[in-house]
Amino acid sequence: MAHGTPSSSEEFEFWLNKAITWGEKTTLESQQDVCHHLPKLQEFLLQIYEIMNHMSPSVAIHRFPVIGQLLGRLCWNSFVIGHEDTRKALLNCLSCLHSNEPHSAVELKANKWIQNLLCHLFSSSDLGFHEDYKAIDQLGCMTSDYYEKLLKNIISSLIVLLRKDKTNPNSDKKELLAGHVRSISIACVHVLTLPEITPLLEELLVYHDSEPTEALDDIFLESVNNAILWKKIVLSESAVLSLWLRHLPSLEKTVLDLFQKLIGIQSKSLKEMEQIIKDSFLVQAACHPSIFKIIDGVFRNALLECDGNFRVITVIRVFTHHFIKEYQKDNMQARFPLRAFFPCSNLALLMALLRVSLGLPFDVCLQHLQYITKMLKNEDGDKRSHGNVFESWFLLIHFGDWVDIAAEQLLTSESETSDDLLWLLAFYYNPSNENQERCRTMTEAREVHDTLIRLRRSVSISASDLKNIIEDGIKENNWDPCTLHLVRHLFVTFLIFSSEWHLITKDVIIYMTQTEEAANQVSDVLGRTLCRLDIPGMKNEPLIKIAYELLSSL
Repeated sequence: MAHGTPSSSEEFEFWLNKAITWGEKTTLESQQDVCHHLPKLQEFLLQIYEIMNHMSPSVAIHRFPVIGQLLGRLCWNSFVIGHEDTRKALLNCLSCLHSNEPHSAVELKANKWIQNLLCHLFSSSDLGFHEDYKAIDQLGCMTSDYYEKLLKNIISSLIVLLRKDKTNPNSDKKELLAGHVRSISIACVHVLTLPEITPLLEELLVYHDSEPTEALDDIFLESVNNAILWKKIVLSESAVLSLWLRHLPSLEKTVLDLFQKLIGIQSKSLKEMEQIIKDSFLVQAACHPSIFKIIDGVFRNALLECDGNFRVITVIRVFTHHFIKEYQKDNMQARFPLRAFFPCSNLALLMALLRVSLGLPFDVCLQHLQYITKMLKNEDGDKRSHGNVFESWFLLIHFGDWVDIAAEQLLTSESETSDDLLWLLAFYYNPSNENQERCRTMTEAREVHDTLIRLRRSVSISASDLKNIIEDGIKENNWDPCTLHLVRHLFVTFLIFSSEWHLITKDVIIYMTQTEEAANQVSDVLGRTLCRLDIPGMKNEPLIKIAYELLSSL
């Protein structure tokens, strides 16, 4: 199609040729072609309307000589006018050509022609209109009643036929011939948002026959998924699950849409992230291993492309947390084993990370962290491939609460296992050990940890002491980004869990977050801490209060 202004003769010629080709036919090919071009056609009609809306009818016809021929042909194509927004665009364009005070026989004739088309469009819509046609009037009902009842009867009949075929997929006496189901799905594309159509949509989505090819048209499946994403329709969980299982592009688009939303609002509120995840139905759908693998594959690719960006890591953590909660819900349905969801992972490590930390005694929690670290170190050994190391790190990211618990243990206890916990943190923030990078990160983190422990034991409390640690590390030790991120994690944990330092926490946090990156990283740790502590029945009110105040200050 020619690109340019709507007034270009090339563009008018393109759409007129299309209208002539489509005609009033309802062949499968013409239906598919209308579906493919409908968004652009609607855009074109809206642009024409915006121009003609500021003109008199005679000027508009002079400006666009073939506008009448084009609109007339489009109005008699049932698949064009079956789409509500396109039909409205046609109505608007015809209204612009109608003369309120006709001054010639040509204008009178044009008005009559336009009025007939307007009546046709109204009677073809679900809205009805205020004139009674004689044929319909003889049936004893209004036009709107007639079309409403007709639509309901058609839908009911189609649902009955689909259900008969579904109960006997291999029967020779199929109610619907090959291709009929696809035609029905195409016919639904333009009326997806009508409430009366919803039962038929759901029946189509759960329909399966014995044919090896997909029974439903791709345009239909994509249109339904878009309508769900844009919240124009609401379907049952079983229908949505069936849609994603039978149409991979729709699932991928939904996951990417969710991912972009979560990345966009992450710095504001993890609670908001959690609500968006719950509303998406992806957590429930992820309880099917095939869907979980697609979702996790998107996360994996995002993680690799962004080189371990903390925003992506947090999205993975929050989604996994809610997936596990959904998976472990008490229900009577048979569940797939968790091994099916993480086929590339070390099973012993997976089971260790799945253990619930809430309520564990301090010493048991510490032993469990050591056990997790030991298994990760084994995966990180000289004989292990980079692929194994990545899989272990990727799995740890899914269950990153254990890393936050390790940081808390490091700064609230006198444990002799600090090296193991520091290694766990260093591995989380710097999984690659090329040129001993992680070893350096761990050494620098140990220096900060030891200094914070000494400050916790000291009598005096000074914000300048903490500021100096950061300043010296950045300027003198030339901390790399991984180390700096880990240090910020340690500082935030220290400030929250050391009550005697609460008076100066805000001052230190402001000093730590002078760059956008630093503010985002600190906000992320604070948000995760709030989510972990804010559990009904747990006595964490003072810690929750200070964490919330710090997060609000950012």
